[in-house]
Amino acid sequence: MSVLLEKLRAIVGAANVLTEGDLGAWEQDWRKRSRGKALAVVRPGDTRQVAEVVRACAEAGTSIVPQGGNTGLAVGSTPDESGTQVLLSLQRLNAIRGIDAANLTMTVEAGCVLQTLQEAARNAGFLFPLSLAAEGSCTIGGNLATNAGGTQVVRYGNTRDLCLGLEVVTPQGGVWEGTSGLRKDNTGYDLRDLMIGSEGTLGVITAATMKLYPLPAAQLTAWAAVPSLDHAVTLLGLAHQRLGAGLTGFEVMGKFALSLVDKHFPALRVPFIDDASVPWCVLLENSDSESEDHARSRFEALLETAFEAGCVTDAVVAESLTQAHQLWHIRESIPLAQAEEGLNIKHDISIAVSRIPAFVAETDALLAREIPGVRLVNFGHLGDGNLHYNVQAPEGGDSKAFLRDHEDRINTLVYDAVEKFDGSFSAEHGVGSLKVDKLEKHKSPVALEMMRAIKRGLDPQNILNPGRVIRLA
Repeated sequence: MSVLLEKLRAIVGAANVLTEGDLGAWEQDWRKRSRGKALAVVRPGDTRQVAEVVRACAEAGTSIVPQGGNTGLAVGSTPDESGTQVLLSLQRLNAIRGIDAANLTMTVEAGCVLQTLQEAARNAGFLFPLSLAAEGSCTIGGNLATNAGGTQVVRYGNTRDLCLGLEVVTPQGGVWEGTSGLRKDNTGYDLRDLMIGSEGTLGVITAATMKLYPLPAAQLTAWAAVPSLDHAVTLLGLAHQRLGAGLTGFEVMGKFALSLVDKHFPALRVPFIDDASVPWCVLLENSDSESEDHARSRFEALLETAFEAGCVTDAVVAESLTQAHQLWHIRESIPLAQAEEGLNIKHDISIAVSRIPAFVAETDALLAREIPGVRLVNFGHLGDGNLHYNVQAPEGGDSKAFLRDHEDRINTLVYDAVEKFDGSFSAEHGVGSLKVDKLEKHKSPVALEMMRAIKRGLDPQNILNPGRVIRLA
């Protein structure tokens, strides 16, 4: 291993090969569910160095774990406990290579923080619509590796839908240059889509060309009280009819999820939190290309229809950008409030929008019956059928003991229910190592063998992020 470390130091410089001191920022996952031990943390500064590092590791038979901002939720970008894996940090590859205004694209390196990308687009007069709670620290490479979703998928799609091309280092240390930004290219297999969502198991993403959009003339945000999840689905249908492509966000939040925000962050002032007749709230956003007056008139017409239909009982429309940000901040604070409340079990599931109310009713009842006292933190992106169906330990109980004794059982109950409703157990967080066994259980044998064939074909040494997403054995 000493020979490999010397090669790595020669490639990236000794200061960028970390073997001593506190490496927790790289070795421990964001949720603190797992901590591994790396042979070294290697920090290349450009694509050439990434390729040379990968080649050196391949020659030595040493596995590599690529990592961006280390904000993932499925333990997919931290090393195992063996002390034999190289942790490949892409954070120094953080340049914005260029903006093509006529092509509506931006080419950026993988380590570029999402918020930086958003700001650069805005400063150039454009919108980059990918938005999620970790945008101040997650990187676009990690977003692509997990096919991240966020709050605007209902209008713009997942990260995959926002990407027009990639630059990727192969497991052998070759470089595939595919950042031309073409919207039409039917020359063979779609390697771009193959790499997106592969969680660093098929190649190391080093740069990407992403879509840009014109800045909207106006954005309006509303917080609506709804009597049930069925009414939330009805409201979503009305929003599609009335707003069309202007509907950019549609989030649903259960009463208990919001009560945690109110409890731990009282300064945020959650609307309708003291109204016992409001079991669910919806946060929706309308973007308009014409004017604020046009946006407001369409928004008000939507809410008027919703009131008449009985699917909204009360609503607050943000009167300023500051108020809109405050409302979104409440929604984005739910995971933080959960963490303040104690350890919890997270589920990132996807179900057809029309079936979500029935799924929640049936699964809520199932968990309440099987594991008395559990508290259900239901919220998520109803507009695209992605629900964060989380389980909090009983109030006043030992959360560590609860997870130890019940997590596997709860996961089985929830994921079996998801399969019953023809859904997916992973919507936007990826598979990582936490859900490898769930993939093997819930994917068909044919699908699994196709995935293994791809992994074997591209990475025959099993060098890149082994044991994540798909197991070869």
